[in-house]
Amino acid sequence: MLTSARSHFTSRMSQRAAEMLAEDMDALGPVRVRDVKAAQAEIVTAVRRLQQEGSIAAGGKEEYVE
Repeated sequence: MLTSARSHFTSRMSQRAAEMLAEDMDALGPVRVRDVKAAQAEIVTAVRRLQQEGSIAAGGKEEYVE
């Protein structure tokens, strides 16, 4: 599963950015589940705040016309 998640993100990045991410992940090593969950909660909070501010649109299937 980790490999597919990693390839999902790295396939959408430049080669250099993907290499840097891989190096960072390798250097970080194993991470506690509680730390991962805390980081995920922070991301969700930030996304919701940006949605409320109107800075981003995420999670919907609405179509937009400029």
